[in-house]
Amino acid sequence: METPQPVAAIGTLLDRYLVNLDDDKLDDDWAAGLFTSDARVEFPMSHHKGTAGLAAYHRDALAAFERTQHLNSPAVVEYTGDDRARLRANVVSTHVHRPGDTDEPHFVAGTLVTGEARRTPAGWRLSALTFRVVWTTGNPPHPGAAE
Repeated sequence: METPQPVAAIGTLLDRYLVNLDDDKLDDDWAAGLFTSDARVEFPMSHHKGTAGLAAYHRDALAAFERTQHLNSPAVVEYTGDDRARLRANVVSTHVHRPGDTDEPHFVAGTLVTGEARRTPAGWRLSALTFRVVWTTGNPPHPGAAE
């Protein structure tokens, strides 16, 4: 039987990832439901490998902000065979500063997201996400803002 292309399943993984960043639902179950155990997540300023500690990594990064909102384009997914696929999407991330952190209330970034996914016994999971900032407006948080 021919393997169906995973377009909807992988697009939904990226959607769930971004929505949960904003809903503050970041725990070990969140990580295991979206990522392979050896997954890599890479941002321009840092990276993390594996699901162990992945939720805490994200919570720590987001703690610098009062709240966030991530809006993404539909993911363009290419099934590469062997139960693997690549994805690409655009994301606009609005980060709301904590009161008094800066004169500008928002830090906004336009980002290109690329990634990979694999079919596992539990279903499709993200095995890699890389975020490349294309543009920004406003000021990022000051060092130590999350402390």
